[in-house]
Amino acid sequence: MSEHFQESGFIPLNLAILTVSDTRTEESDKSGLYLQQAALTAGHQVIEKAIVRDDIYPMRAIFSRWIADPGIDVILSTGGTGISGRDSTPEAVAPLIEKPISGFGDLFRTISLEEIGPSAIQSRAIGGLTNQTLIFCLPGSTGACRTGWEGILRSQLDHRTRPCNFAQMFRA
Repeated sequence: MSEHFQESGFIPLNLAILTVSDTRTEESDKSGLYLQQAALTAGHQVIEKAIVRDDIYPMRAIFSRWIADPGIDVILSTGGTGISGRDSTPEAVAPLIEKPISGFGDLFRTISLEEIGPSAIQSRAIGGLTNQTLIFCLPGSTGACRTGWEGILRSQLDHRTRPCNFAQMFRA
């Protein structure tokens, strides 16, 4: 942990990042790389990063493994949240979520509306809590990941954000 984060009282969380795609590779995964860099820049730790094809059961296997890992506080996924083709991230994740955070998707679409107009309605971004693990599923574009991170997640994963934040549940 860097001195800057220690001096400011920042408490890093352990994140896992999953890219859902039938075509992306480590070399072409700009959205997953963006989330990884954004999390590291904010002072968090990225424990694991993976790419999985847009198929419900392989996705569920990875989400389930990460949910069961006490070393992972937050799972961020990118991709598979649209309404076309094989987009199935919400279907894979929803049965695993114990406490949906419906406001996450609502707020994401509200912020997106200002950026991309009515096309924001096509996003099925979701969030929730399971086994003390936060899960946030974002669309696959790097712009959408930036919107989710800058507009919501960066501050909500920082325990110093007031009046409340998601990080408070992990560290005192």
